[in-house]
Amino acid sequence: MRLTTFSDYSLRVLMYLALQDDRLATIQEIATAYDISESHLMKVVHQLARSGVVETVRGKGGGLRLALEPAQIRLGQVVRQAEGEGPIVECLSGEPARCRIAPVCRLPGVLVRAFNALYAELDRYTLEDLMSEPNEFKRVLALHPE
Repeated sequence: MRLTTFSDYSLRVLMYLALQDDRLATIQEIATAYDISESHLMKVVHQLARSGVVETVRGKGGGLRLALEPAQIRLGQVVRQAEGEGPIVECLSGEPARCRIAPVCRLPGVLVRAFNALYAELDRYTLEDLMSEPNEFKRVLALHPE
């Protein structure tokens, strides 16, 4: 099982913003800190803002900040939103099955239970749980400036 880069970047953005003691961050500085694409981060930030987890401030001096306290941001919810509502496997799409073994296959049920278990585990944790060592995060990010 593998999460998409979109989920990874969503969590990274949130961790970065959790470190910003009452200041706005920019997409450019987040991209530089993690050495990732600004254009991809723009899509991630847009989705995080639409979901109400990140607040964006436009204009000169604008930027991003968390819209909620880190303790209110559940990792499972962030990953669910980043991964989207698409089916895990084609046979769960609701379309007429193209798979010959669909009528007797138990794999879809197994996969649904596995993903539900993953999300249940992620739901046990918040962004605050990830940020137990903020000074270490700051130290590591400062070691890799562009």
